[in-house]
Amino acid sequence: MNKPVVLVVMDGVGETPETLGNMVLSATTPTLDELKANNPWQIIKAHGAAVGLPSDDDMGNSEVGHNALGCGQIYSQGAKLVNESIESGKIYTSEAWKDLAGNCKQNGSTMHFIGLLSDGNVHSNISHLIAMLGQAKAEGIARVRCHILLDGRDVPATSALDYVQQLEDVLATLNDATFDGKIASGGGRMQVTMDRYQANWAMVKAGWETHVHGEGRQFASAKEAIETYRSELGVIDQDLPAFVIAENGQPVGKMNDGDSVILYNFRGDRAQEISMAFDGDETFAHFDRGVVPQVKYAGMLQYDGDLNIPKAFLVNPPEIRHTLTELLVEAGIPEYACSETQKYGHVTYFWNGNRSEKFSETLEDWDEVPSDVRSFDECPWMKATEVTDLVIAALEKGKYGFIRCNFPNGDMVGHTGNVLATEIAVETVDLCLARIKKACDENGAILLVTADHGNADQMLEKNKKGGIAPRTAHSLNPVPFIVYDKDQKHELKEGNHFGLANVAPTVAALLGLKPYDCWEESMLK
Repeated sequence: MNKPVVLVVMDGVGETPETLGNMVLSATTPTLDELKANNPWQIIKAHGAAVGLPSDDDMGNSEVGHNALGCGQIYSQGAKLVNESIESGKIYTSEAWKDLAGNCKQNGSTMHFIGLLSDGNVHSNISHLIAMLGQAKAEGIARVRCHILLDGRDVPATSALDYVQQLEDVLATLNDATFDGKIASGGGRMQVTMDRYQANWAMVKAGWETHVHGEGRQFASAKEAIETYRSELGVIDQDLPAFVIAENGQPVGKMNDGDSVILYNFRGDRAQEISMAFDGDETFAHFDRGVVPQVKYAGMLQYDGDLNIPKAFLVNPPEIRHTLTELLVEAGIPEYACSETQKYGHVTYFWNGNRSEKFSETLEDWDEVPSDVRSFDECPWMKATEVTDLVIAALEKGKYGFIRCNFPNGDMVGHTGNVLATEIAVETVDLCLARIKKACDENGAILLVTADHGNADQMLEKNKKGGIAPRTAHSLNPVPFIVYDKDQKHELKEGNHFGLANVAPTVAALLGLKPYDCWEESMLK
């Protein structure tokens, strides 16, 4: 085995010379600056076609980013995967769709759709909901209810009314004597339903009570709810509280026995817990679900294949094979992965090709640092110190040929819209990078530094009126890829065609391993 390789993923730290809202540039980052000044590095693509998404207008995300980083290949992902299934009609021939649609037709019951209402293409796309609404009517389903989660994170921070109007227009076109479609409930994505990694089950409980039981503050329309909450609270879309649409004091879309429910999000991390609540039996203990209606439930995708979450799904996930971990296991090289809760699944499950279980219990070690349950801008350093401690301890063991970690700070703090806190988050990662660099020197390791997508590099943007508005979504910017070895300068190939999928082949080259034939090329000369 060659020298061990340490890969640091600085989540959400993109690369651009643009200064507007660029908290990566404004932060004090002596370690990154020195690494770039004295070592081979280049920018690589982390969005769009480079990570399997439909077009280069689609921002990358941590899930597809870590898939690409971990497998050295480009698979159809997320929106693209669902787009292909809808365009071919394959989604409507799936066992899940036929079962749920048939259930509604047989029982005269309601089809419910839950999901993020935007075209951000990170968790969902409103076009998928619209397509399924049309199909539901075409198949003779008479009653549909939409439970909408407001974005403001992967799209402009206060754009919810645009998507609500788009959905209302579609429903108005579909509604007639044979079809009754309405918005039934909703709330901001960071307040209800879309928790991840079981960090805050109270969010899921709030969504359950709102969508399933129709419990909560009532409004005549989603527009009224959004405008009222904005006036009262002054918060952006992602932080709007839950709301219930009611007529004559009664919720228009609570769920009843015999109904069908589809979660139309395609991204897995924030879809798993609500899926567990719907699929869970009487042993479910994460919160009191009250009287649980007997419904048929399916997700857009299966969000965790190993844990079978959910049991039913509309579109088969990409079957990712020949990952870097598999190559290392075949070569007998031990590896180590760690992060805090917010990105732990990314360096394990997503890295290993959407697989929860290890390929080898003896050659793979994983560690998770529990994340705080709080707004990340209150503590922008998050658990970076603890993650760094684990990386250094792993290096000092001398056991591992490959070590990887993720620092979530640039992404998770960036999503809050707090520019000062994000600057501190980037500086925190830089301080931790200095410690890891020193440990690599002391333990004879090569250090690779990259990111899975941008975020902290574009915290502000010009709105349609030319004013400056906060941006909480991922950026479309590339990310850095740096190679540091105190004993040798490794030359990189030139070109602007490299992306995240080229990282695994580069790791393999540094370790002296022959890559799989299906991989992208190494970036090393």
